[in-house]
Amino acid sequence: MMSAASTRDGSEIAVAFSRVLRGAGVDVPTSSTIAFSEALAATGLGHRDTTYWAGRATLVRRPEDHDLYDRAFKVFWDHASATVELVLDDEPPRVTLALDDDDVGDDVDGPDQADATDDEVIELRFSTTEVLRRKDFADYTPEELVEAQQMMSNLRLVGAPRKSLRLTAADRRTDTPDLRRTIRAAMRAGGEPIRRHYQRPSTRNRRLVLLLDVSGSMEPYARALIRFVHAAVAGRQKVEAFALGTRLTRLTRELSSRDPDEALSRAAKRVSDYGGGTRLGDGLKVFNDEWGQRGMARGAIVVVLSDGWDRGDPEVLGEQMQRLQRAAHKVVWVNPLKVTPGYAPLARGMAAALPFVDAFVEGHSIDAIEELSRVVSDTSRDGSGRLVT
Repeated sequence: MMSAASTRDGSEIAVAFSRVLRGAGVDVPTSSTIAFSEALAATGLGHRDTTYWAGRATLVRRPEDHDLYDRAFKVFWDHASATVELVLDDEPPRVTLALDDDDVGDDVDGPDQADATDDEVIELRFSTTEVLRRKDFADYTPEELVEAQQMMSNLRLVGAPRKSLRLTAADRRTDTPDLRRTIRAAMRAGGEPIRRHYQRPSTRNRRLVLLLDVSGSMEPYARALIRFVHAAVAGRQKVEAFALGTRLTRLTRELSSRDPDEALSRAAKRVSDYGGGTRLGDGLKVFNDEWGQRGMARGAIVVVLSDGWDRGDPEVLGEQMQRLQRAAHKVVWVNPLKVTPGYAPLARGMAAALPFVDAFVEGHSIDAIEELSRVVSDTSRDGSGRLVT
């Protein structure tokens, strides 16, 4: 087994080896790569034979590819630290497989800088960005957080559209005539209303309210999720941001700067209870009393980003969640721990809040955040009025 296997994430290994197989001519769909990654997570990387059969069972679909898989496996798992040669036929020509990282700079020697050879060279690359999308926020390094900031800034997080009281021009006939446009058109036609114009209600995006838990239990995820909140606020949409800890802190103004470093620095100075305890019920009560009932939550989409651990009274949290649901159009709860195998919402706070949540989603990775953006903009609901996810 190659020595690097013990230090790389299983999903990174699965992606890299799948690309080796594709470069060698084996058809490996994305679903097979995901299955192999899940198999590695279940079996681990400690035993070569176990890894071999996990890959063969998930990545190879045709019997004629077994021999090619065996050779590629030996190349990748025994000699992946260097450029190696894989003999595809009993006789030459030979195919050279070279593993490369998309993020390596141009100054690093690659296959083009190697010794000249007449053999066919297949350069295989794996993207660290692709791995980063699935990586758990709790395992991010400071450098990866900066890269994740760039990826999150490309997300378009907007609330679902709703009808507005304002009217706009309609392309077809409606029940509301547009007298002004009709008269103007008639004046251009000698006073005859040859063409009649109509209006329809316009649409506008619903306000989005983000409530981020910054308690000690959420610290591994809050450092990444605060960057997501900043990306949403800096997107210049109708977004309001708050921090939930032992008290409620509004961060919309601090996070409005497009400069991430400046925005996060200002937010850190504003939040005095970062990494402390959590009183979700008390914080939501302050929000409902001072902001929600005054209109901020009315008809809005409210997203709570929290693991549900609460030191306060769960009855207070349940009561305030019920008030919030009555005012809001949709309440979404984002729990980074939901992805954990066997997870159940047994924490008192989470159990008290869940009956008043329209959508309960994961929030542990960039892929999960992208799914959250789709949930936020989704308007489909089932017969009971709850969000369909």
